[in-house]
Amino acid sequence: MTTNAIDTNPTLLGVSSGAIDSIPSLATLRDETFRHLQEVGFPGPKNEEYKYTPLTRALEKLSLDDQEGTGTVNLADYAIPDLDATVVAFVNEKCVTSLPETEGLIVKPLQEALSEGKGINHFAKIVDAQSDAFVAWNTLAWTYGFYIEVPAGKTLTKPLVILHVSDGAVRKAARNLIVVGRNAQCTVIQMFASTGKGASYVNVVTEGFVDENARLDLYAIQADMPGQIQFNQTRVLQKDNSRVNSYAFTLGGKLVRNNLALALDGQGCESHMYGLYLLNGDTHADNHTVVDHIKPNSFSNELYKGIMDDTSRGVFNGKIYVRPNAQKTNAFQSNRNILLSTDAKVNTKPQLEIWADDVKCSHGCTTGQIDEDALFYLMARGIPRSTARAMLLYAFAGETIDAVSLPPVQQYLAQRVSQRLQRNDF
Repeated sequence: MTTNAIDTNPTLLGVSSGAIDSIPSLATLRDETFRHLQEVGFPGPKNEEYKYTPLTRALEKLSLDDQEGTGTVNLADYAIPDLDATVVAFVNEKCVTSLPETEGLIVKPLQEALSEGKGINHFAKIVDAQSDAFVAWNTLAWTYGFYIEVPAGKTLTKPLVILHVSDGAVRKAARNLIVVGRNAQCTVIQMFASTGKGASYVNVVTEGFVDENARLDLYAIQADMPGQIQFNQTRVLQKDNSRVNSYAFTLGGKLVRNNLALALDGQGCESHMYGLYLLNGDTHADNHTVVDHIKPNSFSNELYKGIMDDTSRGVFNGKIYVRPNAQKTNAFQSNRNILLSTDAKVNTKPQLEIWADDVKCSHGCTTGQIDEDALFYLMARGIPRSTARAMLLYAFAGETIDAVSLPPVQQYLAQRVSQRLQRNDF
């Protein structure tokens, strides 16, 4: 156990005042999680899972005194053009929009839902509260978030957008639980932004349950987040013949850690995971992914790409597990990176653990520089160097953007990425 200020006094991060304190049925979970957090502490540099991402050290340097925000955020600034969506927004920890009542969709504050018994069978069971110290902290400290349920047989024609905006230097934790019923379909987009350059810390845990023949498209768009330290844990449990598409676009933030895990606990499951991180300055982004094939006849495909400049650092750790009973599994994983400066770094570690013999699995990673021959070819045809460079980089990044199934979201991301590459501002 380490002995930093966070470890020795977890109350500094608010772990004694979380939302589950008021829910008697979760008392045991609260007590066990608190004892576990006190025992193990927060991960230091010798922790293998955090050796390249000093999240604990960054939090030690962060002032833990919250500064009150103004609450005058213009939500229109964060809208995705031409996207017909149901939008709920949080400014700091306050929901500033009305809750939707459409297409049978159930959206209510998670604390209220748990108090009514909704979601109790899934809360902190899909995501193990003791699997990670920052997940444990979230389990104890979350103060806002949603319970989202799509009833069996329902297909939501509009995506649900959850907007998280930090106004000022704040420290907050959110918890979401998404339940997609049998033969149901929905799209959930989480967008993260902050209004200033002041340091802030956001911890978000999202649990998802996708029942038989159901589909969930899940987006995380991290764009306007100067100075923000962010931890995200998302885990989705899939049942027979379900499909999950996951998209993670990290286009901003001071230090970002994304943990994504899919558990394919059913036959005929299909999962697709796409990620893109554009980093410059001294920004840092770490993507840890896990795909757990538990039952036979499932398919997963994963593609993460990164572009790093200046002194930025990217980290990718992707794990694929194939359990003994998961015969006829097809699983593929790829991580590709471009370094634009000698000081930029990437640490990538693809992993396979296979206990079945009738499978098709592959993984790989590449790291390199921009193709100077291709750059020269474009410049020889009268294209300015900066434009030619941006064209090549967009061609590299575009494969992840092209995978986005919603045209307005695809166009929004394409424009954001293109503009930043043209300005050399990513």
